[in-house]
Amino acid sequence: MLDILGDGQLAACAGAFGGVLLGLAARMGGFCTLGAIEDHLYGGTSLRLRMWGLAISLSMLGVAGLTAFDLFAPETALYLATGWNPLAVIVGGLMFGVGMAFTGHCCHGALARLGGGDLRAFVVVLVIGISAYMTMAGPLAYARNWLFPVDTDLSKSIADWLSLPFAPVAAAAGTLGVVWMLSAPAFLRQRAMIGWSVVITCAIVSGWAATYWISTHGFDADPVRSHSYAAPIGETLLYTMTMSGSHIDFGIGSVLGVIAGASLGSLIKREFRWEACEDPRELRRQLFGAFLMGSGAVTALGCIIGQGLSAFSVLAPSAPLLLLAIYLGAKFGLHAIIAGITLNGIRSA
Repeated sequence: MLDILGDGQLAACAGAFGGVLLGLAARMGGFCTLGAIEDHLYGGTSLRLRMWGLAISLSMLGVAGLTAFDLFAPETALYLATGWNPLAVIVGGLMFGVGMAFTGHCCHGALARLGGGDLRAFVVVLVIGISAYMTMAGPLAYARNWLFPVDTDLSKSIADWLSLPFAPVAAAAGTLGVVWMLSAPAFLRQRAMIGWSVVITCAIVSGWAATYWISTHGFDADPVRSHSYAAPIGETLLYTMTMSGSHIDFGIGSVLGVIAGASLGSLIKREFRWEACEDPRELRRQLFGAFLMGSGAVTALGCIIGQGLSAFSVLAPSAPLLLLAIYLGAKFGLHAIIAGITLNGIRSA
């Protein structure tokens, strides 16, 4: 297979496969991070949060299985192979959460809305990609590196911190999570939500399995990663402009896969329609939120999908810290919008 496609092309195919699943889950399964938080804060229901929790738990079980059969080595995962800074995760998570509230969706959600014909999401995606690259390798990178130096001693999983084997710890944590999520009778009756949680799990686990196999059998030493958005959106924009001078990879395939899967899902549900922003104030808020998401995700070393699902599945200690920060940031952002506070600090009409 590698002789036919090459490392990058095969990784892109694996990314596209999982991306399509995540796009379908967004458009057909109601998989939306901000929607889950809004339901919990204002709707009095935690069903979509439990959908998230079940996907995380099943992903941990899936990664535990891969590890037990020597199909994956957790220490090679992107989130465990490099160090991180707890303050950066907190600050980046708060920025991402506020930005998510201002735009109305996360990076993955913006791609899914773009796949459904929302032109507002197209502008948001552009700003996310540009701001992510500005923070990763552009002028904002200097400030990020100075403010948040990386601690390489933190590059270990929760299982390593406990001095226990990874697979049993991940399996135990995943099992407890599944039991907890399914303990609510109301959620247990939501067979569609449970089914889409399984689909999301397949996307995350297949990403780890595919990139690990490519890294151990290929020639380009590609990083072992699963799905994440923000920096990969920037990589996709750069690739479309400099295709002859760059190469395709897992992240680019994943971004394109989400758009394709969301388009397919919206067509199946007959919900595809072109939409544009008619309120300048709304567009201004969304652009500012997109900037916060792109720069916040790079600061925190991952977006809500990257840290919240991919990193959580390999027991990265940064993942629960980021999820909490994003939740608090989103709560503040939603409160600001409901209170009618504009970017100028005055109440909107």
